[in-house]
Amino acid sequence: MKICFVTKERLSEFWERTGGEDADLIFFPLFDDVTVSYERELKGETAYFEDVALLSKACGCTVVCGYNTSTRGIVRSSAVVAENGRILGVSDALSSIDGTRNCGAFLKVYETGAGRIGVAVAEDAYFPEVLRTLAACGSDFVLCPFSRRADGAENVVLRAAAFTYGTPVCLCSYGYAFAAGADGETAFASPMPVSFYDMEKNGEFHLIEWRQRGFFKRDHGKY
Repeated sequence: MKICFVTKERLSEFWERTGGEDADLIFFPLFDDVTVSYERELKGETAYFEDVALLSKACGCTVVCGYNTSTRGIVRSSAVVAENGRILGVSDALSSIDGTRNCGAFLKVYETGAGRIGVAVAEDAYFPEVLRTLAACGSDFVLCPFSRRADGAENVVLRAAAFTYGTPVCLCSYGYAFAAGADGETAFASPMPVSFYDMEKNGEFHLIEWRQRGFFKRDHGKY
């Protein structure tokens, strides 16, 4: 599966310059300097979500792009997922560090032509339970749209999660793209404005067992 990472250009700038790219998935970072109002989108006063859908239609692929979103003043970090001209949904960040934004309430896995995509927005990448849940819900891979350049601790955390939960993880931040394979290694990394990565899906399953105290079985006798 071919992923196109766009790390420095706005969606509209990228589309105008290139006319789109031949890829199964086009992945943008979280543009946290833009706050998209749901009310204004529905009234047609802005068209951020529509542009994501139109790019996916023009390229015949899946497009994932991050924005801050606002619903009656409640601001969240979010990611829009669209495919072939249709918006599949919006994922909100489940976590918020130091209260800079509001938290979402749900994690989502999207059925797309590129596979089952789990989305972990922004700081969700720091919490293994988020990646574990997305993997347990059948994600073929997980996408993490990030805002600032994320080439430090994020790499270590996501590599560990990819190895532990057997799900490749891709991150797109401003000026840096990264992919961790299910083997826990760095499968891809690039500081280029536009870069491409051919990802292999992992389908291995293993039986994991452990022993612990508790769950005492009491003999209640016969009735």
